[in-house]
Amino acid sequence: MSSTEIKPSAPPRFTFPLYKHYSLKNQEVAYADGAPSLSSPIKTRFPPNVFPILPSPTSPGSPATPTTSFGLSRQLPDPHAKIYKVVNCRLLQDHKIVENSYLWFQNGRIIKPEDLFFTSYREPDEIIDAKGLLIAPGFIDLQINGAFGVDFTTDAESGKSDEELVKDIEKVSRGLLKYGCTSYLPTVVSSKTGVYHKALPLLRPRPGSVLAGAEILGAHIEGPFIAEGKKGAHNPNVLSAAPRGITDLDARYGPELAFKKPDARGDIERAVRLITIAPELEGLLEAVPELVSRGITVSIGHSEARIADAEAAVAKGTTFITHLFNAMQAFHHRDPGIIGVLGSTHLPIPISHKHHPSPSITSPSPTKPDPRPFYGLICDGVHCHPNSVKIAYYSHPRGAILVTDALSSMGLPPGTYSLAGRTIIVDDKLGAYIEGTTTLAGSTITIDACVRNFVRFTGCSLVEAIDAATIHPAKLLGIEKRKGALRIGADADLVFLDDSQGPENIVVSRVFVRGEEVDLKAC
Repeated sequence: MSSTEIKPSAPPRFTFPLYKHYSLKNQEVAYADGAPSLSSPIKTRFPPNVFPILPSPTSPGSPATPTTSFGLSRQLPDPHAKIYKVVNCRLLQDHKIVENSYLWFQNGRIIKPEDLFFTSYREPDEIIDAKGLLIAPGFIDLQINGAFGVDFTTDAESGKSDEELVKDIEKVSRGLLKYGCTSYLPTVVSSKTGVYHKALPLLRPRPGSVLAGAEILGAHIEGPFIAEGKKGAHNPNVLSAAPRGITDLDARYGPELAFKKPDARGDIERAVRLITIAPELEGLLEAVPELVSRGITVSIGHSEARIADAEAAVAKGTTFITHLFNAMQAFHHRDPGIIGVLGSTHLPIPISHKHHPSPSITSPSPTKPDPRPFYGLICDGVHCHPNSVKIAYYSHPRGAILVTDALSSMGLPPGTYSLAGRTIIVDDKLGAYIEGTTTLAGSTITIDACVRNFVRFTGCSLVEAIDAATIHPAKLLGIEKRKGALRIGADADLVFLDDSQGPENIVVSRVFVRGEEVDLKAC
């Protein structure tokens, strides 16, 4: 042996007791914890050669992203950011409730405590006691026309400045948090070209925060390429077909419909995320593949489509049905129309699970993605009879998505309101109708109430109801890696639910958006 060689020493033998410090997933991990207290920094509690010290990603000569022994890239957490650990909680994970669990998050994202231990040797900086509450992912609402006196379409038509419109959007975004809604699609209904060019640039995706409110995932544009016979509360004077196909859509919506390359997180710096069309109208069916290629989710709605039209649209790439049962042909045993797609068994099987429902007992294949589209349900007891909701759910359980279709009157008392320039009357039962008619214009329900009603209407479990407001809409939009589930790397959008009075009576107790706790009294 040369004089420069150093003989490695044997690992030390521990003669002091082992104490349990915290548990990793489904197993207790014992830490050597002799004289130092549990409040001591972790690195002081280990002999220096028990675990290898990985190089800091910011130290000179170190790789930006360290790799594991298998050569796999591992993204280390920021060693300086505050770490939170939620204890004494029940977690909704992987379609089940995990009792007596915990959750760690840092920098607004859910993290894996093992990574902290083996890389940064960090303990949590703050412990949050959930007091036995159920923690679910933040709710996602794909259809909100407005709320708290704000209407996204009417306000854009009113001549308000961009600054005023942004304040209105933030008012809605902040107010939604108290209902557990941490992400949503502001919805603009059928309008003239100028309204889209005014409103859409202000509805581009932006992160959620305590100050800004719920995250905007992009815009849902509902119309004007819809059927006049199923227009609902939409202005008939602006409705249109698309004889030139995608060219007509580009002309109407402007640059916010154009293709843009997603960033590293999968976000697209473009407003339009979802579009509702009537596929039976001239030029619309042909436009579907181009819209899908741009990363836009296409939905069938406000349509007189027959079953053949609806199935053709799904085969072309539509993956959603806007507010099932409403503004579409009623179910008929000889031609079930759009509703009949829930029973389709011969649609092309998708090659990828992305944007498609997971298989269920009613799916054509038990292992492959379900080719049937997701579908929205307004569970306010006004738009759909509870039995209708139950029939849809039992036909296609993994396709159900809860939406509010909320109007400017959401969160406000009965009275007179506006939707795209039309007068809306909200009655004592909180049904919203076009003035002087029995035509429903939208709802005033909140997303947490939709979850409660879904349990009541269908008899499903609370887990299944929450899935319909979280992971299902996330999968539809293709953002399930960061939204809709309590998984490692996902945004720390958390809803603490009190279900002590039963699943049909859940109460939103605490809300976190990207790891920040919301003052619900201030919303």
